Order: sequence, then structure tokens, then C-alpha cells
Amino acid sequence: MAKTIRNEFDKKLTYENLYKAHLESRKNKNCRKDVILFNLKQEEYIRYLYENLKNRTYKHGKYTIFYVHEPKLRKIQKSNYIDRIVHRWVVDNFLYPTFVSKFIDRSYACIRQKGMHNACLDVQKTMKHCKNVWNEYYILKMDVKKYFQNINREKLCNILERKIKDEKLMWLLKEIIYSNEEKKGIPIGNYTSQVFANLYLNELDQYIKRVLKVRYYFRYMDDSVILTKNKKEAKEILEKIKAFLDKKLNLELNSKTQIFKSKQGVNFCGYQINEYRIKIRPKGKKKLKRKIKELKQQIKNGKMTSKEAQKYLCGHMGYIKYANVYNLTSKLFYT
Repeated sequence: MAKTIRNEFDKKLTYENLYKAHLESRKNKNCRKDVILFNLKQEEYIRYLYENLKNRTYKHGKYTIFYVHEPKLRKIQKSNYIDRIVHRWVVDNFLYPTFVSKFIDRSYACIRQKGMHNACLDVQKTMKHCKNVWNEYYILKMDVKKYFQNINREKLCNILERKIKDEKLMWLLKEIIYSNEEKKGIPIGNYTSQVFANLYLNELDQYIKRVLKVRYYFRYMDDSVILTKNKKEAKEILEKIKAFLDKKLNLELNSKTQIFKSKQGVNFCGYQINEYRIKIRPKGKKKLKRKIKELKQQIKNGKMTSKEAQKYLCGHMGYIKYANVYNLTSKLFYT
């Protein structure tokens, strides 16, 4: 796709592309009530959606709000299924091909062929390199305070408008961005929000890499790590980053942001990482143990088969796959 989007909205707005977005949106969700109801009249609904987008009469629906408590309390805003099709269509046809390719190599969240596991492995590899070169080095660990809730929507639109000169597309993006009732921030739960959030902090990425010339920098959404030769350098970088976030993005770092010696390792993407080991953090261990205990009890009571229990553990197994957990798994699964 061209560097700047011009007159692409109508070209990409086809029944076939919307249907493809529907197929992608319903993957692994075919048993959900809203998906079943949509499937019953999918041709009519997609045609209706096509006409509303073409005539610019589309209005984003209200959200269903609920809360999750793992790994911490979060407010989730779930959009209607027909809106999720629009999110998918926008991301796959415009946002992903236009913006994601411009992200730095060390940005990992919600990007194909990247992800948290690659982020952890790359951090560990670089820690080994720094150990060989500097012996002792320092780690700057940063976390943005209530990131999704504090994104400035006007600034986000300004960032999008640098690349998007298509009036219709910007109309739709603003309809999505301003779709919740909050005064600022974007909803946690939208497929578009993942890309918007990455795009917003890409401003910081470019500043760190191009202006500050920081070599060892890694970011997974609002969680980031910098490796430096000494503490003085880490402090100077941190102060400049704080000023940039405040002035340019109206964001601030939270209390978990700190500088420490390399021998302490670093907590990143749910793991404890040092040059030689990747370990599951205590919270992750506790959650895994609790889940396995529950599943074993359900199998014992005849409420679930071993094969069914394995499905519930798929996510956990993917998580522990990359960590040094031989003793832990031996204890949990074979005793």
C-alpha cells in the first residue's frame, strides 16, 4: 500500500472484503449466540453494513461492559458483533498494511510473527550480549500509567491524519475512536484499539531510537525495557522520556518504573528474565497451580475428561513453554 492513503475507502469497501472480515471475526467463536444469529442472515447483514458504510450512515453501537481480574482489574468494553466486523475490515485493509510495517523491529505487541515470547527471547539474548561486553550493566524498566484510559484521542487522530488523506476513512476511524462515552482513552477490547495503542506509542519508539539513539530498547504495548552501560545514562534517558510523554502524548509513567542492576534480572511480559534463565513470575505460578488443581478435581468428580481439561490448559502451556519450568511441570503434572 502507498505511503499515504488517498481515495482507498471506496476501493476496499466491497461485499467480498466485508465477508472476509466476518470470517476472520468469527474464528473460534462460532458457538457464541451473537455469531450464530449473524450467521443466520449473514448476506443481509453484510449488505446492510456495506450500504451504511458507503452512505456514511454507519453508527458504532454501544458497548457491553464487564471486568476481568487477571492479571489485574480491567474494564473491558465489548462491541457488538457487526461493529467487530468493521474493526477487522479497517485493520486488515488499512491500518495494518500502512502503519505496522513502519514500527521499529523491537515493538512486539499484536504484530504477526512477533508476540510476547519473541520479546522475552530477544531481551534475554541482548542481556547476554551486554553481559559479555560490559559485565555489569543497568536495566531501565518502564510502564505507562493506565495507558489505554489515558490516550489522547485528538492526538491519536492527528497521528492517523499524517498518513491518511482519505476523508471517508478518517470519518470511520473517528466514529470508532470516539465510540465510547469516556472523555478520553480508547476501549480495551476493540481489535482496532490494539493497533491504535501501538501506533500511539510508536511516537515514543521513534523518539527513543532516532533522537536519543538508544540501541537496546524493547517494547510490548505499554511495557518497555532499556539496557544501558551505567546508571547515569539510564537516568538521563528516563528524564527525557518522561518529558516527551508528558509534552507530546499526555502520558506519564507509573510507580513500577525503575532502574536497577543487571544482576536482578527483569520482569517483562509475565516472565522473570536474566542472562541464563526465563522463569515464570510467582503470580503466574500461583494461577497455573490453582487452575490445574481445579481441573484435577473436576476430572475426579466426573465433570470433565482429561482431553477436555487439556483444552483449558492450552493457553497456560503456551505460556510456560518458553520458561525453565522442568521441576514445576514435573510436580504439577506427574505427581
